[in-house]
Amino acid sequence: MAEAKSTDVKNQLFSAGVREYRTMGYYNTNYVPKDTDVLAAFRVTPQAGVPWEEAAAAVAGESSTATWTVVWTDKLTNLERYQAKCYRIEPVPGVDDQFIAYIAYDLALFEEGSIANLTSSIVGNVFGFKPLKALRLEDMRIPSHYARTFQGSPHGILVERDLLNKYGRPLLGATVKPKLGLSGKNYGRVVYEGLRGGLDFTKDDENTNSQPFQRWRERFLYCQDATSKAEAETNEQKGHYLNVTGPTMEEIYKRADFAKEIGAKVVMSDFLTIGWSAHTSLSIWCRENGMLLHCHRAMHAVMDRQKNHGINFRVLAKWLRLAGGDHLHTGTVFGKLEGDRNQVTGVADLLRLDKIPQDPTRGLYFDQEWGDLPTVLPVASGGIHVGHVARLLDLYGDDVILQFGGGTFGHPLGVAAGATANRVAVEAMVQARNEGRDYLGEDKQILAEAAKHSPELRAAIDVWKDIEFNYTSTDTVDVVASPTNA
Repeated sequence: MAEAKSTDVKNQLFSAGVREYRTMGYYNTNYVPKDTDVLAAFRVTPQAGVPWEEAAAAVAGESSTATWTVVWTDKLTNLERYQAKCYRIEPVPGVDDQFIAYIAYDLALFEEGSIANLTSSIVGNVFGFKPLKALRLEDMRIPSHYARTFQGSPHGILVERDLLNKYGRPLLGATVKPKLGLSGKNYGRVVYEGLRGGLDFTKDDENTNSQPFQRWRERFLYCQDATSKAEAETNEQKGHYLNVTGPTMEEIYKRADFAKEIGAKVVMSDFLTIGWSAHTSLSIWCRENGMLLHCHRAMHAVMDRQKNHGINFRVLAKWLRLAGGDHLHTGTVFGKLEGDRNQVTGVADLLRLDKIPQDPTRGLYFDQEWGDLPTVLPVASGGIHVGHVARLLDLYGDDVILQFGGGTFGHPLGVAAGATANRVAVEAMVQARNEGRDYLGEDKQILAEAAKHSPELRAAIDVWKDIEFNYTSTDTVDVVASPTNA
């Protein structure tokens, strides 16, 4: 479609009355984004009869300086600078009523080091705007100038590996099952079995907080006792993610302080449900107190699952890297939770690399440079078992935590045997890869060879075999065919 000419803001802005957003400077195809601008790619579905240029301008206006009518107080500021500007729109291939609006925001619009302010600005109000049928924030470019105002992860991948003295393979974890209902003592027994069997970490789940059947202090003590005992028996560094999520920030700090006091290495946050400001505070506390921070993405699908409305998970992952976390759940492709290969690998690279190029096939609309912001370990969890190990290694490489919940605790020979099976499978596959074998093509043979010396792995293979969670095909990510980098 033809591009509309940019509007002369100074000549038309201050006439009284109700004006179209596109005539007020919010749609400007002559604008060239600055290196310091925050850029956003919105998937816009306008109401019938609303021109694309007007819908795009409305998104830019309502997420920055505009209101529904001309206001004389606009004369009191440098409005042209502070206006967000839609500088390009592109149709979504194969979808008649949707387009991508590329919008630039001046860096001065945002408070330093504040995800709360960033999100209140970009997604705080415009998603309920009546001229829009639906709106989805697909991606953002966070300029390195802004990223440097955040602490980021408490430690990062390299520092964590040094702390744990674990190199050359994915780390292994498991979420305690059942996640609700166990007493503190039985919960600790499960943690001990998993860690002594070969896991590096065990984990509280998102809603394991401080319920009547198991108060947090009781769980923390039993879990740390189990961790220390497993470390002594295996001569390896171990950890349990103690979920410090609580009803108030004061309670979160109390739980985190107690975890440190008893010698724990890692705490956990449900970062979306406690809120960005609370999580950022906890992240800063973790760096100052030498604690690893595991981040569970509880509530994410409320925002990111719908393809035409909400916030793409890659954006949430970028915000988390700013706010800080050493681990982040990202999906598995092969497990029970939604996520396709392109999306998952794109998010993993956004967490682990310092510079990520634009790649339309993975939904990456912009180049992203993080500068010196620390890295984050992606976590693969949700319905995975030993039969998935080769594909997980191919998908993620070594810098990942493979988290087997049911694939550990559902083992017919017990929890420790489930952990051992996972550890043997991962080490066998890594060894095959390092020897130059076609571990993807020979995965069943490699597992069978390892199972000759591991009854635990043999039993796991027999139980889960080729179990998959294929309900629909999601092999490709729904993105613009070839977005042009700013």
